[in-house]
Amino acid sequence: MITALHTLVYADDPDAARAFFRDVLQLPGVDTGGGWLIFRTGPSELGVHPASWEDVGGGTVRTSQAFGVSLICDDLAGTMAELGERGARFEGDVEEEPWGSTVQLVVPGAGTMMLYQPKYRPPAFEEEPEPMW
Repeated sequence: MITALHTLVYADDPDAARAFFRDVLQLPGVDTGGGWLIFRTGPSELGVHPASWEDVGGGTVRTSQAFGVSLICDDLAGTMAELGERGARFEGDVEEEPWGSTVQLVVPGAGTMMLYQPKYRPPAFEEEPEPMW
């Protein structure tokens, strides 16, 4: 039985990325030895998206991504303010999508990661979600 989702972040500067998750995001975790930190990320969910889609101009957009990682929050503006006080930086403006409000969070040494406030009730927070099929 699957009991959790283990996510990997690959970083050119793993020490900076680990410090960010530990000190800025304040994720609890353990040191598995030699500075290899594993963080608790709380509830998780998994979605499957198409690799290509039609954009608003009628063209086709395709991604080379096979997997992506996003962080969910319940108050995007409040979370951005709190993280900003701890030194977090954001790239671009908040964007409104049909499914949520998003912003790109800069992860030192590793690029950006989406932070979003969903406009749906995330199944990750349901104790026992109702089966949809």
